[in-house]
This record gives sequence, C-alpha cells and structure tokens, in this order.
Amino acid sequence: MQLDTDTIAAIATPTGKGGVGIIRLSGSHALAISKKIHFTELKARYAHFCSFYQHAEKNNDNLLDEGLAIYFKGPHSFTGEDVVELQGHGGPVILDALLKECISSGARVARPGEFSERAFLNDKLDLAQAEAIADLIDSSSLEAAKNAVRSLKGEFSNKINDLVQSMVELRIYVEAAIDFPEEEIDFLNDGHVATSLQIIIDQLSKILQSAHQGRVMQEGLSIVIIGKPNAGKSSLLNALAGHDAAIVTDIEGTTRDVLREKILIDGLPLHIIDTAGLRNTQDTVEKIGVERAFSAIKEADDVLIVRDSNNNETLDTLLKDLSAIDGLGHGLQEKIKALEHITIINNKCDESSLEAGIKETPQQTEITLSAKNGEGINYLKQHIKRIAGILNQTEGQFTARRRHLNALDNALNLVKEGQQQLLQSGAGELLAEDLRQAQNFLSSITGEFSSDDLLGEIFSSFCIGK
Repeated sequence: MQLDTDTIAAIATPTGKGGVGIIRLSGSHALAISKKIHFTELKARYAHFCSFYQHAEKNNDNLLDEGLAIYFKGPHSFTGEDVVELQGHGGPVILDALLKECISSGARVARPGEFSERAFLNDKLDLAQAEAIADLIDSSSLEAAKNAVRSLKGEFSNKINDLVQSMVELRIYVEAAIDFPEEEIDFLNDGHVATSLQIIIDQLSKILQSAHQGRVMQEGLSIVIIGKPNAGKSSLLNALAGHDAAIVTDIEGTTRDVLREKILIDGLPLHIIDTAGLRNTQDTVEKIGVERAFSAIKEADDVLIVRDSNNNETLDTLLKDLSAIDGLGHGLQEKIKALEHITIINNKCDESSLEAGIKETPQQTEITLSAKNGEGINYLKQHIKRIAGILNQTEGQFTARRRHLNALDNALNLVKEGQQQLLQSGAGELLAEDLRQAQNFLSSITGEFSSDDLLGEIFSSFCIGK
C-alpha cells in the first residue's frame, strides 16, 4: 500500500461534551498548519499553553479557544511523521471549528484508521499491533483490555516472528537437501527435518489455542439456549444475566422470537441467545421464531440443551423430537452432533428428586440446576469459563481476531500436510512448498505479506482520529 503524503487532521476524542477535546494532525505540514491557528513556536515534546484563532488572524474577534499544543517531530511520533495535537475544551462546536481551521489551512480530513495505517506503513508497528489498538479501544472487559495491551506491546507478533524464522531455517535445510541429492548423507531422512517439523507443529498448535482464547475474550462466546416449550430457557437466561431480561410465564410459546443478552462472567463476554420453544405450531409468528432459533444455532459457539428434569426423556429422544419439527429436519441433529462438546441442562431440580450438580465426560457435560432459585447456576458458569479456556489461562495471553485464527489454522494444516508428504514419500519439494505457503499465511498476521485490499478492510473499521 502506497503511503499518502497529505497532511491529515481529525478529532481524536469521542463525540459529545467533555472536559478536553483533541484535534490531531499528522504529516509534513502539520507544524506549519497548526501555527496558523495558535501563532506559537512549538518545541518538540513540550506542552505549550496558547490561544486558538480563526482565519489565521491573531485578534480577540477571532479567538476560538485556549488550550495546549504539543508537537511530536517525526520519526519519533506515533505515525512516524510530524504530529501536532491541539488540546482544547471538549465541546462539539469548538472542536468542529478547530477542525475546519485545520482543513482551510491545508490539511484534509483523515479516513477511519488512517493514523494507525500510517504508523504501520512507516514501520512504527506491525499489523497485529495496529489491530490491537482498535481491540484495546473496543475492549468489553478488563481482561480483554490487558490482552490487547500485550498484543500492542508485540507479544503476539514476537511469537509469530519466531515461528516464521523457524520455518525459514527449515526451508533452507530442506531446499539444500533437494539441490544436492548426490551427497552421501540423506538430509531429508536424518531425523533433523522430522524433529524440526514436529516442533513447529507443536508451537503452532499452542499459539492457535492461545489465539482462540484471546479471540473469545475480545469478541465473546456465543451461546444459544434451546429446548422444548416450558423447559425453563428464559428463566435460565435471566439467571445468567442477573435480571429479568426475558418474560417468564407458564404459558407455552411465551418466547416467540430470539432474545439476545450480553453479559460478563468474570471478565468473559457472553452473548446469550434465548430461543423460542422448539415445537410444531400453526402460529405464523411462532414459526418465524423457530426458524430464527435454528439460524442462531448454526452460528453458535456452544449450545445449551435445556430439558425439564421432571421428564425422564433421554438426549437421543429429545433430539429426535426436536428434529421432527417443521423447518428443522435433520439439520438440528447434525449441528448438535457436530459440536465438539454437548451441554445438557437438567432444569427445575427444585421440583424433582434430582440434586444440583455436574457430570462431565470428554464429549458431554450434564448440569442439574434450578434456574428459578439459582441453585447450581455456579456449576454452569464454571463450565462456560472452561469451554472458553479461561480457567487455565496463564500469563502472556494476547488478543486475536478471526483472520488471525484462520491464518494460523491454514498454516498448521499446510505444515501437517507437508509432514505427511515427507513421511509417506520423502517428497522434499512438496514439503518446501507447503512451508512457503504456511510462512505466507503467518506473515499476513503481522502484515509482512498482505494485500492492499486486506489492509484497507482492516483500517476502515478503526475509529476516525486513530
């Protein structure tokens, strides 16, 4: 992506009223443009108290505001260019007037994320660090913010760079073995390549797991609650949310649409989705609710299957009954069985002979609770945290996005494929090509290997002024 040489300006503080409002300029003419507004000689990295004027005229009739002007001389600035910040009072009228003065003096309005984009293009930070800025601003919990700071400091990037370096060294070794086949020693089968490959696979798997946890902490876990009418789905939503988010009655079909509630459990963002009771119905509105429930199920990270503990139906019976509902068919059963883990909620234990508790196997977790009085809810909360992987969270976690996960997953698959090619047929050429493609996927995370379209898409999602 070619670096734009225009001097850009934008309001860098949130819309609305506040004690302080900031206009940020970046570019080769930032200092000269700002001087037309404050008429002060600025020393780099010093805060200067000055007045801000309109129309490049220093008189009381054109006085707009008073505040601070700070100059950061490039390349020792956030963007790597000359940067000036005008810090005035945080009123929208004042800030708009100051921004207009910057534009009339030669700057142009910055695009969303253009300051961070310039920092990336000027090698002040890599792409993963730039994305961490937006993730830090958008953090929905303290843990997510801490993870974003770690990525901003380069923790995620360092792991990727180390992995890329290991791949480069292995590629050199493999390609040297291909280029000199007449050597007496079989370098491809001497054990070094196989050992190095396994180390790379193990490192990739570990980073992918950490990245998944980082993505969950940033974006949240999407959990859908499904079951037959009157199983207590809405009561369970209310119990997790801590307030009456959904209407609860004894009348079947009370919930006729998808209800979404965003909550936090010990810093973990959860998107809880309560669905209409799944059953055959002639009610047009309720039918639409059932269809929307199925759509939510297809996009969920996990599904809580709620059943009334007073009924002794098995999971297979429940799924069979649900799959017989018009519009769902076998799609529901296939989705549930495709989940790595199934969570069954035996609700209303206060009305049955069952005691609150939890039974876990690698494939299935069964939790007995009462959504009505809260008994056993903590078992469910701990289970959700375990699904997200934060119970065993260690220091050094970082924020990650879905594109990072896709890149890591593609790289891992390619390296594993190369490993199979080597073991089955000793195909060093195919291994070298798989390593090259895997390296490109990893480099796309930090931006070392990225298309202009990808960069444009990433930075367009940032705030204006950042």
